[in-house]
Amino acid sequence: MEMNREHVIIRTSIIGILVNIFLAAFKAVIGLVTGSIAVLLDAVNNLSDALSSVITIVGTKLSMKKPDKRHPFGYGRIEYLSSMIVAGLVLYAGITSIVESIKKIIHPEAANYSTLSLIIIGIAVLVKLILGHYVKRQGKKVNSGALVASGSDASFDAILSLSVLLSAIVFLCTGLSLEAYVGAVISAVIIKSGIEMMQDTLNKILGERENAELTRRVRNLMTDEPGVKGAYDLILYNYGPDRNYASVHLELPDSMTVKEVDQLTRQLEKKVYSETGIILTGVGVYSYNTGNTEAARLQNDINHLVLAHDWVLQMHGFYLEGSEKRIRFDVVIDFSMDVAQGLEILHRELQEKYPQYTFEIVSDVDISVTEME
Repeated sequence: MEMNREHVIIRTSIIGILVNIFLAAFKAVIGLVTGSIAVLLDAVNNLSDALSSVITIVGTKLSMKKPDKRHPFGYGRIEYLSSMIVAGLVLYAGITSIVESIKKIIHPEAANYSTLSLIIIGIAVLVKLILGHYVKRQGKKVNSGALVASGSDASFDAILSLSVLLSAIVFLCTGLSLEAYVGAVISAVIIKSGIEMMQDTLNKILGERENAELTRRVRNLMTDEPGVKGAYDLILYNYGPDRNYASVHLELPDSMTVKEVDQLTRQLEKKVYSETGIILTGVGVYSYNTGNTEAARLQNDINHLVLAHDWVLQMHGFYLEGSEKRIRFDVVIDFSMDVAQGLEILHRELQEKYPQYTFEIVSDVDISVTEME
């Protein structure tokens, strides 16, 4: 799977390099002959696209290095850095274009278009549209942010080239030169796209909330197993595209032996990996009371009291130590609420209603989707 992904990224990037170099050469000739700054800038954009494809290849190759003692989780996150560089190139191209377009607005120069140059620009638009769609589709297929960014950039280049073509036609028909103004507008769109690409990649580097569909799928795989009442505190650790590790707490009956828990967790590790490719690295355990009607009644009452607060997203891991009169459970508190204040409120309310019990309440972070969402 990894080798196939690497092959797709490199093959797609090489196609992008060849196409962009070919287009850059033709546009440079047209720009010099016609005196069109927009066409020359378009040629420079093609060269930057080719460079971004080179960066994508280098980033992919480096990310495929095997884990070592210094980097035991591998080098997968290098792909995010290459995506950031590609986004930077898109942003730079947009800024350069808008600067040149503004200069052209202030100091206009008449362009000299020929029928051949217009035909070549039209062909370039079609080629870039096809290339952009292909590269973006392949990027989504193999989960490559760098390819998606390159594909988006190619699509924007096609729009830029189209604007140049339309401006040239308007100029030939009316004598009105609009290419500098159109170039400024398109440049602003490219700058916006570059900023959004950088933000998306930065979110991945910082660590973002995993999508609800995946977390629910992983939870369901675990709770489908007999004896597993719930799966909570699921945390996914991302070390590059399609390289995820996870930890979780399982709620199991207090009658299970250590041997049975060991067998269950090993079975779940294999199941989750085969179904999702996620490596389950840590499994914690919550025990729940079996054969204790008092515990069930208390859990139901306390659950209603705790969840009456809109800043409490979930309560789990409930257990009653009957002989010691001690109750323990975890709560997931919303980011809008101060954790210490929230725990203080819950302790005070529960202690007032159940003075005979001691409460141990642990706050969990709202990292992945809860069962209430």
